[in-house]
Amino acid sequence: MILSLDNCIALVTGANGGIGAATCTALAEAGATVLAADLSGADSLPAGAHHGYTLDVTDPDQWDRVVADITQRFGHLDILVNNAGVDRIERFEDITLDSWRHTQSINVDGVFLGTQKTLPLLKAAAPRRRGGASVISLSSIAGFVGADFNSAYCASKGAVRLLTKALALEFSSLGYSVRINCVCPGGVDTGMVDDIFQRYVDLGVVESAQVAYDLSARSHALGRMAQPAEIAAGVRFLASDEASYMHGAELLLDGGYTAR
Repeated sequence: MILSLDNCIALVTGANGGIGAATCTALAEAGATVLAADLSGADSLPAGAHHGYTLDVTDPDQWDRVVADITQRFGHLDILVNNAGVDRIERFEDITLDSWRHTQSINVDGVFLGTQKTLPLLKAAAPRRRGGASVISLSSIAGFVGADFNSAYCASKGAVRLLTKALALEFSSLGYSVRINCVCPGGVDTGMVDDIFQRYVDLGVVESAQVAYDLSARSHALGRMAQPAEIAAGVRFLASDEASYMHGAELLLDGGYTAR
């Protein structure tokens, strides 16, 4: 069964990547009007996307332009998916401050800015739905457990988890009918993960990207990596009124990785 998001307006950041593109498709299949935002531009829209924006999620001015356009076109926003993210595999002792800040700016500042800038639109949409408006941010199992050569990413995804919880309490204290949750995937078979595995090879940790892939797959209890559509299905659920009692929560979609 596909959960209904009829008459909902949804904005997805990092929309041209694996999970982002799959999320655009999943939300559109459920009936949402999907707005796709990505740093790489809006000329080539993911399947299901209605309109596209070129957006650097770390730039407040670009967020202001996107919000102004959504306000003019629709007047509200029912669903925000903070998906844009980056991962840089580095030895801790080699991480420069610029590299550290780059990871935090996209993975954490992007969630902060996206949620803050769109909040008036989300509040305007809230009375239209039983479950109110919905914000879904992408955290990770790296927000629960550590990973070698991945300290900056782990720090950023842990921050997304706690920011989600803090905002859930604050929004409710202020009477905003805006639910906020995060999705925490395990390993997902995307281009970004391919780059990560190659970086482990470059560092001399494993002999080949295929070995790294196989080791990662076996570290999940299900014995495999997730497909982007499986993560997108979780996002779609949190966006729907079927998740109307989920607030300040993390949805672990990790194939049993953290069960051990």
